[in-house]
Amino acid sequence: MIDYSTLPICEFAFPGPLRDQLVGAVLDGSKTSTTATFIEYEIENESLPRVGDQELVIDSEGNGVAVIEMTEVRIVRLADVELRHAIDEGEGYTSVAQWRAGHEGFWHSAEMRQAMGDPNFSVDDETPVVLQRFRVVERVA
Repeated sequence: MIDYSTLPICEFAFPGPLRDQLVGAVLDGSKTSTTATFIEYEIENESLPRVGDQELVIDSEGNGVAVIEMTEVRIVRLADVELRHAIDEGEGYTSVAQWRAGHEGFWHSAEMRQAMGDPNFSVDDETPVVLQRFRVVERVA
């Protein structure tokens, strides 16, 4: 049995409809990858995830719903994200261009710019992104 209180929290997007959609995709198995900008880890003073790390996925209300384990972690340029990763994000993308447009919309949103502390935050082909693959190891009640 996993002691959830010792696990780092995994938050997909911000609380609300997008997080609910992403958490649902984790729970139904269609989401097995995720992406963050490298700079987010620097701003939040967080260590990069490593293969084998486990995290507690929370829903919009802050309730733990699943424990995931990292199976792969890579840093690539945004321009180098491949189709398999985009599809495995579980959001219905069928091309890297769709995936990128969706993610740029999120990264360029007012919420994200506020979280980054930069009203002009933007990404481009050279932006380093952290690609993570994971598996659900336990569902939480």
